[in-house]
Amino acid sequence: MIQQILNENLSMLTINGVDLEIKYFIGEKNKPTLIFLHEGLGCVEMWRDFPEKLSVLTGCPTLVYSRQGYGRSSSCEVPRPLTYMQDEGLEVLPEIIRVTGIQQHILIGHSDGGSIALINAGGKPASGLLGVVTMAAHTFCEDLSISSIKLGLTAYTGGNLRAGLEKYHYDNVDCAFWGWNNAWLDADFINFNIENFLPQIKVPQLVIQGIDDPYGTIKQVESIADKSAGNVEVYMFENCKHSPYKEKATESLALIDSFMAKKCLR
Repeated sequence: MIQQILNENLSMLTINGVDLEIKYFIGEKNKPTLIFLHEGLGCVEMWRDFPEKLSVLTGCPTLVYSRQGYGRSSSCEVPRPLTYMQDEGLEVLPEIIRVTGIQQHILIGHSDGGSIALINAGGKPASGLLGVVTMAAHTFCEDLSISSIKLGLTAYTGGNLRAGLEKYHYDNVDCAFWGWNNAWLDADFINFNIENFLPQIKVPQLVIQGIDDPYGTIKQVESIADKSAGNVEVYMFENCKHSPYKEKATESLALIDSFMAKKCLR
């Protein structure tokens, strides 16, 4: 299927009747595939050129996709279930890997996408998983996260956030925002916790976070490092908030390239 994607230059991949927007970068043979998992308000286009640059730097083929309800993917019903990240990591991502025929692979996730990567790696990893890279992932809900997400609600309803997101999500803009915002601000979401998946993660991990991240404290990083079974490398960027792949792009590329060379490509 991967070869078919290349030959047909597909922009959509159908999984269980749902069309998912994809972008695929050709890499070298016998290199693992990098699978990018976006944040709660992200999509293929919002990664900018980071996936392509990492593909060129490492020589790895790279698959980037927008989850249902994001970017140009099929829409979805809102409110989303509060288990939407577990559903993605345990059901949708394994099916993407199966349908595409991806073998060896490395998961690279940002924010919600990082949590999804951890859930997959500790829950239903495919046999070819070699490593996990997370940026600003959450393993549990913090008061800081809720406070910042409330500010996002104000910016969306009374500011310019909706117009900014519409350029990337098109007709999905309300689905993308309310699906994310309603879930995180639901009174029951304070119970969100995926730490039970961490002891089952045995592959190497690179955990990246900005010291000034308004959505999560260093407790998120400590949770991953302390509870995971495999080797975990941690890097905290100074003068960096929630998006190291944008705010510290050059440094993040170098970190991931070095991590992969040492831990995943031996």
